[in-house]
Amino acid sequence: MEDGCEDEVLTSEELLAVLAAIGHPIRLRVIAELAAGQVHVSELARRLGVSRPLLYMHLERLEKAELVHGRLELSPDGKALKYFELAPFHLTLTPDTVLAALRADQQETRHD
Repeated sequence: MEDGCEDEVLTSEELLAVLAAIGHPIRLRVIAELAAGQVHVSELARRLGVSRPLLYMHLERLEKAELVHGRLELSPDGKALKYFELAPFHLTLTPDTVLAALRADQQETRHD
């Protein structure tokens, strides 16, 4: 999902992935925390009051939906640190959004 691409048409699978990704209170809180900028996983887990394994599960879901991006950085002492940041996205959910996703599915099926 690219920022500013209001005309981008998602397939029903992509739309469902996005809706599922944002459909959990912890994932909504992750988006809110990352809206201020990139955060190291351990710091994000502390802010949210969740374990890192649980946080990684939620981050995977958000990454799959292309709502967040993670990357490794090396600290001065050589430790690998995982940072996450919010990906720019725009989603408008209307009946037309749903219909467009279903039409995109039909077009993909015709091209296969």
